[in-house]
Amino acid sequence: MTSSLRDLKVYTTYPHSCSYLENREATTLFVDPRQEVDQSLYSNLSVLGFRRSGNHLYRPHCEGCEACIPARIRVDAFSPNRTQRRNSARNADLEVELTADIRDEASFELYRRYIEQRHHDGDMYPPDREQYLSFLDNAWECTRYFRFYDQGRLTAVSVVDELLDGLSAIYTFFDPAADKRSLGRYAILWQVEKARELGLEYLYLGYWIKGCRKMAYKSEYRPLEIYINGRWSILT
Repeated sequence: MTSSLRDLKVYTTYPHSCSYLENREATTLFVDPRQEVDQSLYSNLSVLGFRRSGNHLYRPHCEGCEACIPARIRVDAFSPNRTQRRNSARNADLEVELTADIRDEASFELYRRYIEQRHHDGDMYPPDREQYLSFLDNAWECTRYFRFYDQGRLTAVSVVDELLDGLSAIYTFFDPAADKRSLGRYAILWQVEKARELGLEYLYLGYWIKGCRKMAYKSEYRPLEIYINGRWSILT
C-alpha cells in the first residue's frame, strides 16, 4: 500500500490544556484515522515530525507556540558520555526479551505502578487496561516490545516501532523502586545500540521541549537532531 503525503486528510483538535507547559493551550494535528497506514507511510510521516499514539498519528499544531520540537539521535554519530557509559555498565546484567505483545498481567501491573508513582499528575492517571492497550498495543505490525528482566523479574518494558530509517521510542515504563538503575535513560541507550545493530540511521525520541523538565533530558544525547522550519539540524 502506498499513499502520497499530499493526498492525506488531516484534522485538528479543539484547543485544550497543554500537558507540558503551564498556562498554555494546545492544538493537535491528526492524520485521518480512516487512513490506511503501512510502515512506509508511517516512516515518511515520522521524518515530518509526526508521532504515534495507539492507532493515531499526530503532531502538535499550536497557534503562536513551537515549543514541541521533533528530535532524533543519529545512531552512527552518537558516542555516550561518561555518565551514560556508567549507566550502561550498571545495567549490563539485565536480560532482554522480545515479545509479540504486552497483554499479560505482569506488564500491565508494572505499567500501573509506574503511572501511579511517577505520573500521577499526568493524562494517563489513573491507569486502566483499556487506556493502556489503546496507547501501546501493536498498531501496524511494526511495533516491538522489549522486556528487561532483573534476575528473572520484569523490571522494564520498552515499546518501540521499527521504521524504514530508524527506531521510534514510543514509551518505556519501569519499576519505580529501581531508581539507582536510571532505567528510562538506559532504555534510550539500549535502543540506540539496537538501531545500530539493525543497520538503522536514527532513534526517534518524540518531542524535545526546552521549558519542560520531563522532556528536557533528551538533550543529554548528543548529537541530537531537531526538526525546525521543515528541516533537520543539529541542536547546538
